[in-house]
Amino acid sequence: QLVESGGGLVQPGDSLRLSCTASEFILDDYGVGWFRQAPGKEREGISCITVGDTNTFYADSVKGRFTISRDNSNNTVYLQMNNLKPDDTGVYYCAIDSHPLRGAQAMCILTAGDYWGQGTQITVSS
Repeated sequence: QLVESGGGLVQPGDSLRLSCTASEFILDDYGVGWFRQAPGKEREGISCITVGDTNTFYADSVKGRFTISRDNSNNTVYLQMNNLKPDDTGVYYCAIDSHPLRGAQAMCILTAGDYWGQGTQITVSS
């Protein structure tokens, strides 16, 4: 089971850190991605990281503002989000990918994931 946390209602320019934890998986054994579904839109991959942190990907819309990272001691993957904008509003999901050869960009673009969390809502509004 994957569990996301850290969402909430914030103002433009604020920061949030999302956490993705797992009770049945060792996240370091998987590619992990963060995906966003904005109201009325399809789910999109915004940041993904491969096994061993060899490769990361960020969607253009979040590049320079968001950072994905692992804390293996806590079996957690974080998404640090800075300078949030109203367009960042949506439900954020984390997912794990067991494909051994899929890179971070492919995982995000294909919204590839074997297991998904339930999502956490982020609303950016003044």
